[in-house]
Amino acid sequence: MKARGLSGGRLHLEPGMRVGLFGGSFNPVHAGHVHAAAIARRRLGLQRVIWLVTPGNPLKAGPAALSDRLTAASRVAGRGTIVSDIEAQLGLRYSIDTVRLIKRRFPKVHFVFVIGSDNFASLHAWRDWRRLMRQIPLAVIARPGASLSALRSPAARRFAFARLPESAGRRLARRRPPAWIYLGGRWNYASSTALRELADQAAHSC
Repeated sequence: MKARGLSGGRLHLEPGMRVGLFGGSFNPVHAGHVHAAAIARRRLGLQRVIWLVTPGNPLKAGPAALSDRLTAASRVAGRGTIVSDIEAQLGLRYSIDTVRLIKRRFPKVHFVFVIGSDNFASLHAWRDWRRLMRQIPLAVIARPGASLSALRSPAARRFAFARLPESAGRRLARRRPPAWIYLGGRWNYASSTALRELADQAAHSC
């Protein structure tokens, strides 16, 4: 099965594959993104992780040019990672719409939505966040300073009944949603926000 709207041409996903969907502005891309994708692949047994580089996050200020972010992400994407601009090509802005479309195009692929704990902590601010959790299993990757806020968040409380132990990671993709898992472990401290602030400071010091 193939789908258009992905950088580098067409995407081929075999029926039965376990695939992670990892959305973000990647503004800029950093080691934390690579770390999260690697954790998801290893602990969830994923064959692919697709980086969904958004044209713009409705909850954040405008990012750098999409073409620049796609190029930068493609340079650092690890093995088994696909960098995608499908949201820009199809005019999508919300994760719920992207998930629905991809699931329709690949009905026999098992998808997991990969999200950092910092974003999971504010998931309740996303459009149709409850429906998103009922559409696809979620893997929450630990991020520095966001563990408690994520596990005490409205999303965590509302779907506490659907949380699985970390030991169930390799079964998550085949679980019927709602289902989510929190993956703790070694943190990566890289942050897009911190990198942008450093770039701004450097620009103003010149």
